[in-house]
Formats: sequence, structure tokens, C-alpha cells
Amino acid sequence: MSDMSEVDWLDADEQRIWRSYLVVNSLLEERLDRDLQRRNGLTLVEYGILVHLSEAEGQRMRMRTLADTVIVSKSRLSHQVARLERDGHVRRESCSEDRRGSWAVLTAQGEKALREAAPGHVAAVRAGLFERLSDEQVKRLGEIMEIVERGLRGDEPR
Repeated sequence: MSDMSEVDWLDADEQRIWRSYLVVNSLLEERLDRDLQRRNGLTLVEYGILVHLSEAEGQRMRMRTLADTVIVSKSRLSHQVARLERDGHVRRESCSEDRRGSWAVLTAQGEKALREAAPGHVAAVRAGLFERLSDEQVKRLGEIMEIVERGLRGDEPR
């Protein structure tokens, strides 16, 4: 067990910012998820899956890559893709290069569901985040998030 005196504790401002970040992240994600479910019957994760598939070459991605892209565990992704598959939005295809791997493929019905959900979702993101900030604050937030993301992904030393 480490000596508590050796810990580089957060100061009062850092603690306040950290806790505020946690609350904002939770509230925004919950609001967006609830809105998508109410309007379109999709969870936020399912919406993210459809978006990433729509943007992928051939509108298909390896399941492993998709899990990394939407930042969920492979088991959660499998559950969400199974639900999307059941609803006709996605289909799975075997991967000829890797018998254990599979592709998730966006269907025409999934593309339609995404087109229907996107305007309301974008409006909710704008209302929940961007409309509350000035143009300068949005720019600074983007710069900050890029720095933090690169650091967490290991793309840049601190």
C-alpha cells in the first residue's frame, strides 16, 4: 500500500472540474439516449453503430473494429448488434479471412432508420452542448478534447 502523503491530490479547482465533467458526461449521455429511444427506438450506442457503419467503406465493419470505434466491450457490441439485426437494421456476414471474425453490415432499413433519427439527435446534441457555448468556447473545448483523447490513446506524450 502506498503512503497517502505521496499522492499528488487534486486541488480544489481540479476536483470541482473533475466532478463537473463526470456529471456533465452522465447527464448528456443519459439525455441523448433517452431522446433517441423515445423518438426512434434506438439507444445511443445503437445509433453510434449505425453512424459508424454508414461512414465505413461498403457500409460494413469488422465486429472487433466496430467495438473499438464505438468504444464498447465486445460483449455489449454483440448484444447491441443482435438487437439491430433483429430489427432489420444490420446483418452479420462471415469473414472469409478469419473464420472466427464477422462483419456487421448496414441494411437499407438501417440506413433509413439512421436518416430518420439523425435530425432529432443532432438537434439534441446542439441543444445539450453547443448552444450553451460561445464560438470561442467550442473551439477551446475541441482543442482540449483532442489533447486529452490523444493522450489517453497513447498518440502523444503528456
